[in-house]
Amino acid sequence: MSRNPLDLMLPYYGDVGLMQQAVRSIQAQTDPEWRLTVLDDGTEPGVPEWFAGLGDERIRYHRNPRNLGILKNFQQCVDRAEAPYMTIMGCDDLLLPEYVATVRGLLAEHPGIGMVQPGVQVIDGSGEVIEGLVDATKRRLYAPRLDDGGRRRMGGEELAVSLLRGNWLYFPSIVWRTEALQAVGFREGLSVIQDLALIIDLLQRGEEMVVDSRVVFQYRRHAVSESSVQAFSGSRFAEAERYYAEAADRLAAQGWERAARAARVHSASRLHALTMLPGALARGQRGGAKVLARHALLR
Repeated sequence: MSRNPLDLMLPYYGDVGLMQQAVRSIQAQTDPEWRLTVLDDGTEPGVPEWFAGLGDERIRYHRNPRNLGILKNFQQCVDRAEAPYMTIMGCDDLLLPEYVATVRGLLAEHPGIGMVQPGVQVIDGSGEVIEGLVDATKRRLYAPRLDDGGRRRMGGEELAVSLLRGNWLYFPSIVWRTEALQAVGFREGLSVIQDLALIIDLLQRGEEMVVDSRVVFQYRRHAVSESSVQAFSGSRFAEAERYYAEAADRLAAQGWERAARAARVHSASRLHALTMLPGALARGQRGGAKVLARHALLR
């Protein structure tokens, strides 16, 4: 292993089988220059023994002495990273065999880049490739057009406007410059929108991103996730309203008027709330329905 492997950080809690699939997908990489750190926030029996039995010196396993929760375990991933670049992948996501080779190639082509977003394939709970409304909308309406080589370098207000209109990124697939991520960290008080907040903070500090079309990552989207439960209750969008209002003021103070306007309008978030409204009503969540309606229709 080189002195500068890619740090793959895996905050783990939940399904053991899916986590094991994620780890095996890492071991199957064509480029061996990676190091995996697993931060186990659960208590599932047999997991420490399974990792001990792998006998792979590139894999480091740590079980938290107490449950930290999602945000603090994610922040622990940031704090423990040592390599110049890192990925915080989901414990049920999969790397396709060329992930490490592809992103390390992009890092070599763009020295000092803050973030890399490779191509992503969405899979369901059983591993079948899918494309629902959310992902189709990301791809067709909000994702930027790439150049003839299938990639694009973006940053500053241009990228901030694009993401505030509709966040088309897949957070677990992104490669981060470790020093930049450690300087910012995750915001307290945010849960489902923390990824967007983090990236906007990095853009305001001058970081840039390379977007590449080569599909090397599989993002698992379950039928019922934490974010979708929060969506029906309305709490996801109450959080979003607070964030967009704060971001708009901060971006305007920086002179990024187009980005501030995009934050105030947050069109994709409002459209998402509108599509969730019938589901909240069908589930009898009237309080959530009121939050969704306000978020979708009022400014």
